[in-house]
Parts: sequence; C-alpha cells; structure tokens
Amino acid sequence: MPGMYITISYGDDFLTGTQIITGTNTASQAAVETSETTTGELIGTIHESVEKTSGVLAEGLEYIKKALPLIIMALTILVIGILISKLIAKVVGKAVSKSNVNGAAKSFLVSLIKIILYIAVVIMALSVLKVPMSSIITILGAAGLAISLALQNCLSNLCGGFIILFTKPFTTGDIIELDGSVGTVRDIGIFYTKISTFDGKTVFLPNGKVTDAKIVNYTETPTRRIDLNFNISYGSDFYRAREILLGIISSDKLILQIPEPVVRMSSHNNSSIGVDVLVWVNNGDYITEKYNLTEAVKAAFDENGIEIPFNQLDIHVKDKV
Repeated sequence: MPGMYITISYGDDFLTGTQIITGTNTASQAAVETSETTTGELIGTIHESVEKTSGVLAEGLEYIKKALPLIIMALTILVIGILISKLIAKVVGKAVSKSNVNGAAKSFLVSLIKIILYIAVVIMALSVLKVPMSSIITILGAAGLAISLALQNCLSNLCGGFIILFTKPFTTGDIIELDGSVGTVRDIGIFYTKISTFDGKTVFLPNGKVTDAKIVNYTETPTRRIDLNFNISYGSDFYRAREILLGIISSDKLILQIPEPVVRMSSHNNSSIGVDVLVWVNNGDYITEKYNLTEAVKAAFDENGIEIPFNQLDIHVKDKV
C-alpha cells in the first residue's frame, strides 16, 4: 500500500519502522474524520430542508385557515350559480320552443346562454377569492381572440346562421334560388343551410355566403307567374294563334284568371314571330302547369295548322340573262 514500509532491523532501526507504521495510522484517522464531517454536513442540509418544508406547509395551512370562509363562500356561489343558470336556460328553452326558431337554433341558443351564465358564475366565484379582475379579463380576452382567429370562417357561418334564423329571408320548405342552386329548403342549421334541388341533389351552403348572396324566394308570395314564349312562322295567322292560346288558358283550371293572363306579340325574329304568354298560378302548381301549358300549345298549333318554325336557310337562284 502507498506510504507503508516494512523494515526489519535491530535497535534504533526498529524504532524507525515503528514510527513509519504510526504515521500510516494517522492518515487513516484523518480520512475517518473527514468522512464524519461530510456526513454531518449532509445531515445538517437535510434538517434545514425539512425545516423549510415544514415552514412552507405551516404557512399554507395558515393561509387556508384564514381563507377557508372565502373558499366556502366561493363554492357556495359556484353551486347556487350553476343551479340558477340551469333554471334560466330551461326557462329560455321553453320560451324559444314556442317561437318559430329552427330546432337546431333552439338547442344552440340554449347552450350558448348556459355557457355565458356559467362564465359569469365562475367570475363571481373568483372575485370572492380576491383574484384580480384585470387578470381574469385579460385571460378571457386573450382566449377569445385566439378562438376567433382560429375559427374565423366558423364564426362567420355562425353569425350568418343567426341572421337567417331571425331575419327569416326564407324558412324550411320554401323554394329558393341561391348561388346557382334552385330547390327546397330542408334545414337551416347553425353553420349550413341544406337545399334539396329538383334533380335530387342535396346542397349544403355555408351561412356566411348565404347572407352575402342574392336570394330569390319563390314561396314568399302565394302565387307565381309562368313566363313562356312561343314562335310562329310569318305565314301563320297571329290572331288565330292568339285566339287558340287564350282558349287553352281559359279552359285550364290551374291557371288563375286574376291577374288577367297576357298573350301578346313580343318580337320579330329572323324566321319567326315571338309570342309571349304570361299566366298566374298558385306556387304549388307552377312546375306542373308550365309543362301542361307547353304541351297543350304544341298540340293545339299542330291541330290548327299554326306552324312553329325551325332554323332554315332559303336559297334563291336567279337565271342568267
């Protein structure tokens, strides 16, 4: 081992060896003393940490003891506020159910009112706990801004849905023309309006675009006018054709006589005379009567020799002089 020597001698030399061995024992004793010092310092550090932790716990318990009445009051406000919010939402739901608001809008409106009331109750509870209102408002504002930026299109459709539901440019069951689609309104949702077209398609239109688009509501009034145009040849008798058209109109039970039907010459085309036929029918009879009238006019013209011209080119060849 380092620092340790074994000497075999006699007399004074033996004493020298003894001294060397004694020196080695002294170094071991110093190492033991150093280890004891380190252990003592560690114990002291642990003891100090325990004292600090105990102090923190004691302070926390003391704060809870002092704040316990406020905590109980805040919890009471929270519980009572939630119960009152549910009661208010239930009353509003019953009131809305008696109105003409769409079913999807009813549930969403009730849920929105409930959420607003819950937020108000939480703010009241936090204010009792003496949480700074400025911090609460800042957090709510930041959260609202983040949500509005992330859901910009959804919020636009949401606002559009409420505009449609409360201004009522159309309702469920109306026949409308919107964004190039013509059909029956099947559902007005919070975000989308569903239309069933006459060719069997289902179109979902975002409410944000619906409120910005031109809307043609064919069901707003009880009656609707059918506008048809027929062409007859220049060789046919216009007055005879007009008489035939008026006879068809007067005998058709679906055509209303008030307002008075209109049958007039409308244009002089390259190879035909245009005749406008304007008649009024009930909204529900519009499509049926449009087909019926078109078919009846063709049959009556053929029967009475009224020619319906088609595109043709007449070539005249002159003899050479």
